[in-house]
Amino acid sequence: MDQAVLLSAPLFAGMKPAEAQALLRAMTPVEMPKGEPIFAQGDTGDVLYVIAAGKVKLGSLTSDGRESLLAVLGPGEMFGELAIFDPAPRSATATPIAPTVCYSLGHDDFVAWLQDKPAASLQLLAFLARRLRRTNASLSDMIFTDVAGRVAGTLLDLAARFGQQTAQGVTVVHDLTQEELAQLVGTSRESANKALSDFASRGWIERKGKTTTLLNLDRLRRRAR
Repeated sequence: MDQAVLLSAPLFAGMKPAEAQALLRAMTPVEMPKGEPIFAQGDTGDVLYVIAAGKVKLGSLTSDGRESLLAVLGPGEMFGELAIFDPAPRSATATPIAPTVCYSLGHDDFVAWLQDKPAASLQLLAFLARRLRRTNASLSDMIFTDVAGRVAGTLLDLAARFGQQTAQGVTVVHDLTQEELAQLVGTSRESANKALSDFASRGWIERKGKTTTLLNLDRLRRRAR
């Protein structure tokens, strides 16, 4: 277990080493193959997950059966946290898009730990507030930013979290299909591909399968505004 990755999760923010270790001992490692849902939208849930390795996509189904991709998460990030405070049907489906290792924490174990460490709840509330602000910002982008701007912003976000600096630029192995990337942007596959092709023709990015290299970050940042 790479404890440094796990301890970077918001769950452990501000904890003393002894407190973090006590919580880690209550967590269970789970290996998850690519493509097999961890939980589905509507499932009863009372478990939080912290990603130690791999990537997980969170998606929900619209009323007409289409999938909407809400987020892609990687090492050090967590999901299912609402179940810790309010065990209820899951609001999204969580599916690994690469072989993944997560550490799970059940509601009862967390509540028992929290009774001795009530200040830790403030850290989680701060995390939930940040996630809500990010959701609000995404909704604002949907309204006020054009497709190409949203594609540029999505690429920059993926690069910040999953990118590796190379001689060419920042290479991002995002593990997303063209359809999934379009869903993450909030547009059709055709519209997303049009923007990506335009960026590539301008020399801003280079595409190869599920990998994109950002060659000109400044241009992409300006386009994302």
